[in-house]
Amino acid sequence: MNKYKEGDVVEARITAIEKYGAFASLDEEYSGLIHISEITDKFVRDITDFFEIGDVINVRILTIPREHNQLRLSAKGVNDNLQENKRKKIKETVFGFYLLKTALPNWIQEKMEEINKKS
Repeated sequence: MNKYKEGDVVEARITAIEKYGAFASLDEEYSGLIHISEITDKFVRDITDFFEIGDVINVRILTIPREHNQLRLSAKGVNDNLQENKRKKIKETVFGFYLLKTALPNWIQEKMEEINKKS
C-alpha cells in the first residue's frame, strides 16, 4: 500500500532546480518533479523566480509511478503565497548616479596622488 495517493496535497522541500522544473522531497522515501508547466498558470521564464533550494511548499501529487518512488507533482493552486520575483529588484534612488558622478573625480585624484608618491 502506498503512503500517498494521487490528488493528495502535501508539504515538500525543494532540493534541486533545473531549467525544466524543480525537484522536491516529500520525505526520506518519496521525491518528485514539479515540471515548469506545473508551477503556476503564469508564464515561467526562470524557476528561481518562484523557488529556491530549501523552500518548503505545498504540492499536489499528480501521478505515482508503480516502479519507483518518483512522483509527478504540481504547485498550481495549492500555494497562496507563491509569487513571481521572490528576489527583490533594486530600486533606483532619487540620486541615481549623481553621488557617483560627484565622488568619482575625487577618488581618481586621490589615487593619482597615491601613485605619484610611490614613483
